[in-house]
Amino acid sequence: MRFAIQINEGPYTHQASDTAYQFAKAALEKGHEIFRVFFYHDGVNNGTRYTVPPQDDRNLQKLWSELAEAHKLDLVVCIAAAQRRGILDANEAKRQGKDGDNIAPGFRISGLGQLIEAGIQADRLIVFGD
Repeated sequence: MRFAIQINEGPYTHQASDTAYQFAKAALEKGHEIFRVFFYHDGVNNGTRYTVPPQDDRNLQKLWSELAEAHKLDLVVCIAAAQRRGILDANEAKRQGKDGDNIAPGFRISGLGQLIEAGIQADRLIVFGD
């Protein structure tokens, strides 16, 4: 089965990101495909490279980056939601006149069209969080 995943909650405010990560990992282990993971609303906070959780806590940004690298996942951060929360890639930082970017490895910024395409291309679109 080909899945698309939408994550609407931040990594440390709700269980949604943890659950989505565990679902994606389990689906891949069972031989399913993840077409795209789309981070929306506060879910875009999963994609900042400046996350520094305590040593005894999980680092969801790192876990997503590692999973994306291992399985060639497309991790897309919604551009409008990201800009509102100060998450920028190099191109957006330059375009907005900012002095640096903070997008995590394996993540990219794009628009809602990527979510629409994921819903069309996947057999199932699964949404985690409100």
